[in-house]
Amino acid sequence: MRYLIAILLAGSASPAFAQHQGHSAHGRETTSPATQEQSACEAEAERHRAMGHAVPEGACAPSEQQSDDHSGTDRSQMDHSTMDHSSMDHSSMSHEPGSDGQATGEQVDHSTMGHDDMSMEVPSGPPPASAGSGPANAADAYWGAEAMDEARELLRHEQGGQQYFWFQGDRVEYRAREGSDGYLFDLQGYYGGDLDKFWFKSEGEGSFGEDIEGAEMQALYSRAIAPFFDLQAGIRQDFAPMDRTYAVVGIQGLAPYLFEIDAAAFLSDQGDLTARVEAELDQRITQRLVIQPRVEASFSAQDVPKLGIGAGLDSIEAGVRLRYHFAREFAPYIGIDQEWRVGQSADYARAEGEDPSVTNYVVGVRFWF
Repeated sequence: MRYLIAILLAGSASPAFAQHQGHSAHGRETTSPATQEQSACEAEAERHRAMGHAVPEGACAPSEQQSDDHSGTDRSQMDHSTMDHSSMDHSSMSHEPGSDGQATGEQVDHSTMGHDDMSMEVPSGPPPASAGSGPANAADAYWGAEAMDEARELLRHEQGGQQYFWFQGDRVEYRAREGSDGYLFDLQGYYGGDLDKFWFKSEGEGSFGEDIEGAEMQALYSRAIAPFFDLQAGIRQDFAPMDRTYAVVGIQGLAPYLFEIDAAAFLSDQGDLTARVEAELDQRITQRLVIQPRVEASFSAQDVPKLGIGAGLDSIEAGVRLRYHFAREFAPYIGIDQEWRVGQSADYARAEGEDPSVTNYVVGVRFWF
């Protein structure tokens, strides 16, 4: 009975022995317990050999005491003391399977497998001529020209042929200053695709409790002439301080070092030629906190006394705004802005009782959708 318990325990630890357990059961009446134990040991040794372990010959040979007296042996657990694992040569283990799917135990020479030099030559130069030898629209042969024409048109639309609408309030602000506080709005947007757009712009400013000082609206056709620049042309309509219509030609885009540029020339229905250049730069302090310096300059080819504009450099406006993006589409800001009327324009301002130099402390919001 003790031999049977030892064999069952050894069989549960040895898959090889489990395969023969049924055969051993049929042979219990004709096989002695010592023979069964030796068979289990040999199965275990065979399993170690299949793993590449060097098992000494005779490791499962029964000892003299086991041959003479089985009654004094504790069969409650498998006795591996006769197998000296410390003497097994694991360096001879092989990663190559034999015909039965098990490791052969033969030594593998990795140097012959090319592991020493795994570098690969990176191809250079143009592709071979055969790469472009196929038909231009090979898919037509499988799906039909009509189906593929529809698919290509859809691809062109989805990869740049869409029409977009975009609207931005670049500056919508309250202006605190000496005397009467004021306000300013600077809006723009477009509708169109990557190359052609309808662009609109509107600006206005004034003081609370007084008539609006200036208000204009521009409607422009915009055509992309470079990856970051559009050429624009259209009309501008002024509503204050007086009605006047202008033809407009300008350029707008992103200059090197991320300067946003908007420059335009205006020819009025009275023959007056003026120009305006705006530049601003966004500098991130954090992912949400942005500081933006901004400068604007106006020019005129002649004096326009009715509008208080002098020839040459008419005015300069420079400021800096610090805004915080609660979302990319919404960012309140604070800042300071300085305006100067220059040359003859400053004289016109003094004649009207105005200060040609004004400092504005601004609070506003920038948004887009």
